Amino acid sequence: MTDRKQKAYDYFKRGYGCAPAVLMAFEDVLPLDKDTLEAVSVAFGCGFGNTKNLCGAVSAMGFVTGLVRRRSDGVPINKAEIYRVVSALDSEFKARNNGTDNCPELLSQIRRLTENYVPDVPSPAPDGIRPCIKFVLDSVDIIESELRREGLISD
Repeated sequence: MTDRKQKAYDYFKRGYGCAPAVLMAFEDVLPLDKDTLEAVSVAFGCGFGNTKNLCGAVSAMGFVTGLVRRRSDGVPINKAEIYRVVSALDSEFKARNNGTDNCPELLSQIRRLTENYVPDVPSPAPDGIRPCIKFVLDSVDIIESELRREGLISD
């Protein structure tokens, strides 16, 4: 497991949601402190604030993408490029997860997607697990690979 994947895993295991766990794993290369990263991403869990839509871990990939490409020199951010990158990241996530990035669809398929792996992350949920760790680790892996490929982060 990479250092960032381990960080994300540890944050998630301590009770942080999927979006903050992914975002805070990149705190070393982002312009915001850990508490701010948590605050701006906390509402994206459970499929965007429990609305059962886009997976929070996927949302966090968008946050990281935008934040590492921030501009401080007054030049506008290239939105078209960011949209292209985020779309590619989302496509990779879907390829790993049976064609979906939708929170309830992902959760309904967790046993098939993980070959019945039961994560060791405790939860107050009735079944006692928080299966989203798979999606957290997928998202960290995907965004980390992209940022390395583009030379935006190094080992």
